[in-house]
Amino acid sequence: MSMEAGDSRALFQGADWEFGTIQRAYDAVERVALGELGLNVYMNQIEVISTEQMLDAYSSIGMPLFYKHWSFGKQFARNEALYRAGMQGLAYEIVINSNPCISYIMEENTATMQTLVIAHAAFGHNHFFKNNYLFRQWTDANGILEYLDFAKSYVASCEERYGELAVEHLLDAAHALMNHGVHRYPRKRPADLASEERRERERRQHEERIYNDLWRTLPAKSAGREDNSVDERRRALLQLPQENILYFLEKTAPRLQPWQREILRIVRQIAQYFYPQSQTKLMNEGCATFTHYRIMNRLHEQGYLGDGAMMEFLHSHTNVVFQPTFDDRRYSGINPYALGFAMMQDIARTCTNPDDEDRAWFPDIAGNGDAMGTLRDIWTDYRDESFILQFLSPRLIRHFRLFGVVDDVNQPTMRVDAIHDERGYRRIRQALARQYDVAWLAPDIQIVDVNLAGDRRLILHHRALNRVLLEENDVRLVLQHLADLWGYDVLLKEIDPASDAVLKEHAASPRGNLLRPGN
Repeated sequence: MSMEAGDSRALFQGADWEFGTIQRAYDAVERVALGELGLNVYMNQIEVISTEQMLDAYSSIGMPLFYKHWSFGKQFARNEALYRAGMQGLAYEIVINSNPCISYIMEENTATMQTLVIAHAAFGHNHFFKNNYLFRQWTDANGILEYLDFAKSYVASCEERYGELAVEHLLDAAHALMNHGVHRYPRKRPADLASEERRERERRQHEERIYNDLWRTLPAKSAGREDNSVDERRRALLQLPQENILYFLEKTAPRLQPWQREILRIVRQIAQYFYPQSQTKLMNEGCATFTHYRIMNRLHEQGYLGDGAMMEFLHSHTNVVFQPTFDDRRYSGINPYALGFAMMQDIARTCTNPDDEDRAWFPDIAGNGDAMGTLRDIWTDYRDESFILQFLSPRLIRHFRLFGVVDDVNQPTMRVDAIHDERGYRRIRQALARQYDVAWLAPDIQIVDVNLAGDRRLILHHRALNRVLLEENDVRLVLQHLADLWGYDVLLKEIDPASDAVLKEHAASPRGNLLRPGN
């Protein structure tokens, strides 16, 4: 539809905005997102917040209704000091994986930036949250807000009843183990978080019965040889080996009180809620950036954004997808916005305008003419590792100037191992995908046994991939928190997976009654 001279559909003029401006921008973005891009999103809730509120959201990992903890105040003070000194910027938005999907936008944003972040967060991230298989598998968007309200109230009631210090020490220990408080593989449907408050009492009564029975039926010491069947039964009862350390402590730690178990459960549920985000950072940001880029360009084509607003948008977008080179002082690894957006654009091009190389590497999608349908399927079915392994093209490898090197500690120099040929492209793609694989990023630490008949020592194994050991100081601090929660000694053995040889051992003992109320 053409516009007559002097006619303007522009959503706004200049940088200033009011709530009517936000509504007009939202409606225009929604028409493109749903009608043209075919996105499928949760209902949106847009919240306008101040700089201080954004800093506060930063400090509590972006979650509303979060319980109090000293570390959040520490993060707030640090971020505020850096921001006031001009050494750190603020995000234009924060988006919550919930239903309704909550997008926080800064009141200091210009009208153009408000339109951009609505497209990016309220539709790009929102679509990814609702449709990607990891989020559907692991999170309960319908119940998270109600659960956070329950968690905040529960922690506050524990502080009143048992003392702030006891709750603080418990949360310190739980947060230290938070990265080891997730199930990495599906066990059952996501927890119905909305019913957690109602179920808390009956669940606690049942679990108390289970672990009390466990500790009342300790196997007797035998003067003869050990009975392997007893050991196997004990490990089966304890669900060993167990990678989810917080889950094991919540169910089994003999000295924890019911309220302490419930707080461990709260921390564990929140850790599990964030688990998919660590595996989809590249795709999630790539999806949102591609979405806002398409929507903003379409609004400009339709006359809803003026040339000045479009220039402001392009300046911001270019900064977001900028990838510093390795010798640039700003370099800190691969920018997920840059690579994610470039891969989405490259896939769209392959679907609509492929060359011979695209047809050879991507025969299933090259020239299919359905860029958005292909991208929606990809956003649903992949995570970062598999996405890179499947769709990183030779064209982008050349564009980002990627190559493979071997850094062997036993050799005096590094060796270039993969260059820009067919074999090199595949090796580069595999090597980069591995950097996004949680199995390679997170240490494999599991509880393997408990000496129930003796000193009740907890035994853990770290299977040291490529014989890479844990950092000594971190192990000491985290193992101390684990010993405090368990209530008895703990022993961590670092094992070579190839030979099962013990490479190193770490031990810790509990610090008295540190987690008991009144101490």
